[in-house]
Amino acid sequence: MATNGKAGTAVVTGASAGIGEGFARHLARRGHDLVLVARRRERLEQLAAELGAGDGIRAEVLQADLAQDDGVSQVADRVRADDVTVLINNAGFGTIGEFSALPLEREIEEIDVNVRALVRLTHAALASMVPRKRGGIINVASTAAFQPLPYNAIYGATKAFVLHFSEGVHEEARKHGVTVTCLCPGPVKTEFQQVAGTDESGVPSMAWMSVDSVVGAALSGLRLGRAIVIPGTLNFMMANSARMAPRFLVRRIAGSMMRDRARKA
Repeated sequence: MATNGKAGTAVVTGASAGIGEGFARHLARRGHDLVLVARRRERLEQLAAELGAGDGIRAEVLQADLAQDDGVSQVADRVRADDVTVLINNAGFGTIGEFSALPLEREIEEIDVNVRALVRLTHAALASMVPRKRGGIINVASTAAFQPLPYNAIYGATKAFVLHFSEGVHEEARKHGVTVTCLCPGPVKTEFQQVAGTDESGVPSMAWMSVDSVVGAALSGLRLGRAIVIPGTLNFMMANSARMAPRFLVRRIAGSMMRDRARKA
């Protein structure tokens, strides 16, 4: 994906914290200039200054709300630029609780960020990458993509969409020299749990992974042209076991687990 000896520019959404910040740090060390996208300008500016000084790269700040059409359009315009060689669609959030009791506006916003914005930015990136026959896109889903999630229904559904969408576009794009990789991490210690309001005390300690290990696995998968990356042996086994078990059983087990977390939220 490099051009003229340079790594090119990477656009990272949700770059102000967690996995997005991890991607920014890894990509800066690999020589990519950056476009850092999130709603919190102050945190983006701090990160941009740190990476610019420490890694000698150029880091732009693009404040945008991906739940809003104008915010997505602003980022899409930047993604279409010829210097962009990597897009990390990381922005997203989850909610927890019984769907009928949750505020509908927030649930629709979750779909807008997790699905609509990701689709629009993927399309914008491919519009410039396909003719150039180079580039890579990582769409961040979750192991939640492999089964229904009662009490986390919209989140699970959006991540299932991201997985299937990314696999489909991967197959279309690979003949053009462009890789689309879907990252499906299990539990990662970030701000995500606080935003979603989930209680993760019941998650086995061995299931947790660091941001660095998840991001490293994703970028290795992108380099190798993989369609799906599930970091961690335990997460890989759990994701694939959900595919083989009867759906009613998967649904009920997931519902029981998520019901307990919803009660503690």
